[in-house]
Amino acid sequence: MNYWLWFASIEMLGSVKKQKLLEKYQSPENIYYLEKEKIMQISGIGEKIWNNINLSKDISKINKIQDFMNKHHIHQLNIDDEEYPKGLKNIYDPPITLFYVGNIELLKNKCIAVVGSRAATEYGKNVAFHIANELSQNDYTVVSGLAAGIDGAAHRGAVHNSNSTIAVIGSGLDYTYPIENYSLYGEIARKGLILTEYIVGTKPLSCNFPARNRIISGISEGVIVVEASKKSGSLITVDFALEQGKNVYAVPGNINSFNSIGTNELMKDGAIPYTGISDLLL
Repeated sequence: MNYWLWFASIEMLGSVKKQKLLEKYQSPENIYYLEKEKIMQISGIGEKIWNNINLSKDISKINKIQDFMNKHHIHQLNIDDEEYPKGLKNIYDPPITLFYVGNIELLKNKCIAVVGSRAATEYGKNVAFHIANELSQNDYTVVSGLAAGIDGAAHRGAVHNSNSTIAVIGSGLDYTYPIENYSLYGEIARKGLILTEYIVGTKPLSCNFPARNRIISGISEGVIVVEASKKSGSLITVDFALEQGKNVYAVPGNINSFNSIGTNELMKDGAIPYTGISDLLL
């Protein structure tokens, strides 16, 4: 049985608790056979999580997931694998298992995240497209979240000249969200890499997206924010980037534009103004 896949399937057991279990018991296989009292020695694991661990030991379900992954060319990368990105391994709560379709070798490239508002202006989407296109033509791999607005525009800019890009999503790889990016999803799967910490069958729930942002910043050498309102979700990516010691860049925007409040405030707080690739400090 694929014990790493089983470990990834346990509901309500986050990456921090999984890491504590691995530190104490070395492997998912060892954890699978532990008695209740051993599992509950880990801080934060109570009766409810134990019940989820116990219920997850459905070998037929794990085998069905594995069969689906094999059929759809979905691969997994575990935290103890040599190919697991070192930059991601060093963050506070690295995902224990990553699932992916596409070219995993892209994680070895120089990666830059380009993120921003879902409700982007046409100006913002145009800027994101051209920033990503310029980065990709200069041997950078563009990372974003495959969301509507800035993310989608950044991915399109990267693949415009048949260059590659990495999309980090907030669901299992059997979901395409938002549906408007369906064709873009397919193009990235063929030319680039789609990455997630969520096992097949995980819906694109709103709570998943803030967590996936730590992966976007974790695999990137810097983060460029194109447009962001004061409460934009892309600012969560900025917080993770700062926590991880990454450079944050912001595209200057119209002071009268709602979608530029966040980026302009980022620059006031010390973000590096970004108008072109010469502004990168790497």
